[in-house]
Amino acid sequence: MTARVLITDPIAADGVQVLEQHLQVDTRIGLKGQELLDALPDYDALIVRSETRVTADVIRAGTKLQIIGRAGVGVDNIDVNAATERGIVVVNAPTGNTISAAELAFGLMLSMARNIPQAHGSLKQGQWRRNEFVGVELRGKTLGVVGLGRVGSELARRAATFEMKILAYDPFISEAHAHNLGAEIGTLEEVLRRSDFISVHTPLTDATKSLLGPAELALCKPGVRFINAARGGIIDEQALLDAVESGHVGGAAVDVFTKEPIDPANPLLKSDKIIVTPHLGASTEEAQTNVAVDVAEEVVAVLQGRAARYAVNLPRVTAETMKATGPYMPVSDICGNVVTQL
Repeated sequence: MTARVLITDPIAADGVQVLEQHLQVDTRIGLKGQELLDALPDYDALIVRSETRVTADVIRAGTKLQIIGRAGVGVDNIDVNAATERGIVVVNAPTGNTISAAELAFGLMLSMARNIPQAHGSLKQGQWRRNEFVGVELRGKTLGVVGLGRVGSELARRAATFEMKILAYDPFISEAHAHNLGAEIGTLEEVLRRSDFISVHTPLTDATKSLLGPAELALCKPGVRFINAARGGIIDEQALLDAVESGHVGGAAVDVFTKEPIDPANPLLKSDKIIVTPHLGASTEEAQTNVAVDVAEEVVAVLQGRAARYAVNLPRVTAETMKATGPYMPVSDICGNVVTQL
């Protein structure tokens, strides 16, 4: 019998086509609540983006689920622990939107440096206030990158071409990797004290939630500007607003928020010194296609008995190791079935 896949959030058509070549695919956008719980027992795989909340109750309802795919990077809308307890693989697409996210962060930094959104809005209202929008050059400024993973590394490469100095904090990155990017590795405190611009690129975890709060912002040099195109909550929103309004922080550009969609009453929307965008990091045609195809290929692989490349709740297996151990996986599956029957 052909395995069945349920898609509850929009993904690019290219990804759906990959799935349809091997599996039975049902797309039911916006399915939630009891309807989602009632539907899941019929499916072997579930694919979501950020809209569907895959809670422990949802996972329990998926009695046949073998894999949950997130067409994107963050999996904070999926209860990964609950999935792991039930032996369900959770995969994401960590590389598909790397360039889009890095380009957005760089665009926000440049827009903030030159007050482009504020000047645009002013001129659209018929006002010629050029003296109020004097900005700064990026050349010669220090960019602090908190998290030098895929997106942070691509941002660093682009900033280097603008002759910026790159200072990075990432306890999991080697000095050799940083050196290849033209970056200097420092502590978080060093990044905060020395940087003119600071861009965060870490996942949202218990360790990184409110990583930059009132105490950390107070360490920064006066006039520093912040960019957050990673995850809402890494920078404490109220602390950021207070620091901007006090003048200690010169400005901020925020693409992600603690609660999304953002509450219209969120005070971050009221400050003229804070540029806001509605979580556009992966909102390019290329990124949408890439993440859809990547997660589709992951789902097909797992349902066909092969290992996933980007499982977030399994150890990563290199291509070399998989080449050696792959032929033994069907044998292990058969042995497990025999043990279960006995």
